[in-house]
Amino acid sequence: MQVPALSVSRRTRKTPFSRRVQSAGVKGYTVYNHMLLPTVFESVEADYRHLKSKVQLWDVSCERQVELWGPDAARLAQMLTPRDLSGMSEERCYYTPMVDETGGMLNDPVTTKLAEDKFWVSVADSDLLFWIKGLAHAFRLEVDVDEPDVAPLAIQGPKAEDLVARVFGERIRSIRFFHYDYVEFEGQRLVLARSGYSKQGGFELYVEGFDLGEPVWDALMEAGEDMDVRAGCPNLIERIEGQLLSYGNDMTRNNTPHECGLGRFCQTKDAIGCIGRDALLRVAVEGPVRQIRSVAIDGDPVPPCDELWPIIAGGRQVGTVSSAAYSPDYRTNVALGMVRMTHWDDGTKVQVDTPHGMRAATVWEKPFIHQEP
Repeated sequence: MQVPALSVSRRTRKTPFSRRVQSAGVKGYTVYNHMLLPTVFESVEADYRHLKSKVQLWDVSCERQVELWGPDAARLAQMLTPRDLSGMSEERCYYTPMVDETGGMLNDPVTTKLAEDKFWVSVADSDLLFWIKGLAHAFRLEVDVDEPDVAPLAIQGPKAEDLVARVFGERIRSIRFFHYDYVEFEGQRLVLARSGYSKQGGFELYVEGFDLGEPVWDALMEAGEDMDVRAGCPNLIERIEGQLLSYGNDMTRNNTPHECGLGRFCQTKDAIGCIGRDALLRVAVEGPVRQIRSVAIDGDPVPPCDELWPIIAGGRQVGTVSSAAYSPDYRTNVALGMVRMTHWDDGTKVQVDTPHGMRAATVWEKPFIHQEP
């Protein structure tokens, strides 16, 4: 049967790196924030092996920046998240669950503080720009909210630091996790953060302006030729192993940060002004009745999830699996699922109703990377 093609138009915008990604042999895309995000190059498993041992360049321009700029920028940033931003300094990036008035998750971006009156919010796949603009207008805040011409390029993998140091200098080694510094390239100053959507370590370079994209890509590729640098992308297997959540897949507006296991990023009592603060204060006291867990599913490889799979125990549904893949390193199907508190303890035995039939499975509280392969 012929696989349906994805029709691309101006609504699926190109990125500064699109031509380089195409010439690198990309084999699959998804649409993310109205842009094309690569999903596979050689194969999901081959890309996974390479990411864990080498270094890759990821075109993640789809992580659009929502810029808050003006006297009320800090107030607006705090309205969005139950994470306390009052002590955030200018060299920091914070992982910031963002919620609506009910405490439901709207996004889980990285927020970067560029100045006392300027923030970038690097969003996951949702139109958060409109929510932020609406709040700014409704509360009559003195702040400009826009989407600047900024395209993140991720450098990920165990050799990422060495590669980045070759291009931008040894000083980058002193950048701490979720901190940033400025680097120079062709006379322009760019933000370089130690962050990224993998557990292999690396950086995200915020490339401003379309014309600089290909020169930056080419410089990194040339400098890393002896490291076997390749084009890559967020990897399904690796992210599930590391319990890295995907907004829209593993969590939606129907979930609170506490249900998503993100309570450690919420200082709700101190996050004065957060739109969902009152709702989340009640949740913090009562605690969630369900939460995301890692799940090991026995048997042969299962297909990727394109719908929720029921988790069954004692003949009753106790949760759902939202993401799954076969892990070569752990020699089992690794998955993420929302599990009721009655069955979320480490080692709890359940079953998962997969497209390949009912499978025995085990619930784990910690990511797979904390388990023995």
